[in-house]
Order: sequence, then C-alpha cells, then structure tokens
Amino acid sequence: MKGNNLEQWRKKINELDAQLLKILNERINIVRKIAEIKSHTGTPGFDPSREKVVVERLKKINEGPLSSREVEVIMETIFRVYRSYSGPFVVAYLGPPGTFTHQAALKRFGERDKYLPCKTISQVFQAVEKNHADFGVVPIENSNEGVVTHTLDVFLESDLVVNSEILLEIHHCLLSRSSRTSSVRKIYSHSQALGQCRQWIEENLPGVEQVETESTIQAVQRAQRSPGAGAIAPQTAANIYRMKILAFNIEDYRENITRFLVIGRNFSQPSGHDKTSILFSIKDRVGALHDMLVPFKKYNINLTRIESRPTRRKAWEYVFFVDFEGHKDQEKVKAAIEELSRQCVYLRVLGSYPAG
Repeated sequence: MKGNNLEQWRKKINELDAQLLKILNERINIVRKIAEIKSHTGTPGFDPSREKVVVERLKKINEGPLSSREVEVIMETIFRVYRSYSGPFVVAYLGPPGTFTHQAALKRFGERDKYLPCKTISQVFQAVEKNHADFGVVPIENSNEGVVTHTLDVFLESDLVVNSEILLEIHHCLLSRSSRTSSVRKIYSHSQALGQCRQWIEENLPGVEQVETESTIQAVQRAQRSPGAGAIAPQTAANIYRMKILAFNIEDYRENITRFLVIGRNFSQPSGHDKTSILFSIKDRVGALHDMLVPFKKYNINLTRIESRPTRRKAWEYVFFVDFEGHKDQEKVKAAIEELSRQCVYLRVLGSYPAG
C-alpha cells in the first residue's frame, strides 16, 4: 500500500476491525463454556484474581505502542462486558441510582448485571447475607476524608469477606432547581461530600445551612423539592433527576479518590499483586499494640492502613482493622497471621484480593 492512499488504509482498518469483532465473539463463547464448568463445580463465577493475572500477563508481553495503562483500560472494559455472560450477577450497593457507589459498582461489574440499591451500608451486607444479592459494593475510605467508620462497624457483625476493591476518582457538583448559586440557602449532601467540599462552600456560600443525608442522591431528591436548596452530588445525577448544574468539580482537592470494597461469600485466589484485610482485638496491657505489629516487621510485610474502632461491648475496648500487602495464602503472610493470632483475643481475615 502506498503511504498516502487513505482509502486503502481505511480498508485495512476495516479488515482488522472485522477480525477483532470475530475474536471478541469467539471469546464470549469460551467465557460461556467456562461459566458452565464453574457452575457444575461450584466455583465462584466472579474471579477478580484471574482478571488481574490476565492483565499483568498482557502488560508483560505488550510491545507497544499501547501503554500498560491503555492495556489495562481496554481489558477492564472487556471484563466488564464479558462478566455478565458468566452471570448475570445481582449486585447490592449503597443507593439510590446515581451515587458514587453505584458508579463504582458499574465500573467493576457489567451493564447486563442486575443492581439492587440499598438505603444503608448495613442493608448492603444484609442483601448479600440473605442471598438477595451475589455481591455488595460499599465505600471504605476517601483519600481526603479518611475511613468510612460505619462500614468497619458492620464488618464486626458480618461473616462476609472482601474479594476485590475499586478505586474511583470523585468529582462533586452543586445541583439545584435554581439557576443561580446566590439563590441557594441550604445545601444537602452526605457527610463525606460536605467534608470534601468544605473550603469551596465557605468561599462561595458562606453561612449557608448544611444538612447531612444518607447519600448524595437522597440530597438531590430533597433539594429537588426545595426551590432555595442545593445538593452536592455526582454530575450524572443532574440528568437522572433533572437538576441544573451550578458548579462543576467543587471538591477542595483534585486528588480525590474513594476506595470501595466488593463483599461476597468467597475469598479471591492469589493474583501476585494482592492486599489482605484483617481485624483483631487485643488484651488491654502495656505495649500490646506494639507487640501486634512485630510479626509484620519480622516477615517484612508492608502495612497500608491501620484503624481502631470501639467494640461496643465494653468501655475502652477496641478492635483494629489492618490492611497490608500480600495474600493470606503466601507463606510469610500465613506465618505473620499465625504469630499475631497467638497474642490476640480475636482475629479474623476479612479478605485477600487484588490491589486496586
């Protein structure tokens, strides 16, 4: 082909696209076969560790010009489309539709899956526990506002495990029925969203009443009924609930990422790049917490997060939530957990899953 013959190059692209489409459809048939085998053997249909292995293998053999990140993006899209052919799954999430948790669920699962909005984080757990849903998606921490304590508290009462995590960039907008920001006299939103936009509110709407809601979408619904009210919520909510966008990206820090957990009944297999979450309680004695951390140093395991919460059973009694690098089935992780458990009143592995 001559280098300047546009139609011939377009013909070549069309041929490649046809081949690509054929391969993608062939892949669906294989996915269906695998789903049948999993169904007969009782193997979980959703396997985030396998997806991670596939992506890492492709990144290693990639010769460009696609970047590693572009390979990830393409494969994430393919997984999202194909995952539904293994199900469809029912996914519970902190609703209603349009919340950031809903966006995170859609990012991890497919458009063909069924989604069950829940009013509270506790109800997400209950939906999975009672088999009304296969998986649940709940927020766990924000890069600016820290941990979502209610999610940690519910883990204390639940036997469900974490089998993957989702990282989602968070951008907030001010929505209202009004056409002018100056008309807003009250702002509704979830406590996390209000905290993430605190500086913007002080600078642009000083003295305006702030009302906490169970979710950003509930905030939109309440503002929808009040002409002088606004809501801090995702941009997608404007179309769903027919609201005007008065300001875009009003979060105080551009590096605003929320981490979500996918909860289910089965542990993920090792992927080679994993994270483990545990919770434990300790005896009340001098140096107890220090001693709990020694096994991680001994086996050269990197801690990525540690939080404490009251047990609610006894005053000044605490349980600790810890995230660290590695999978529970790795020998060094097994050894560290075993040593730690001998010093604990209680210890439970919440999950080992591919790191986001």
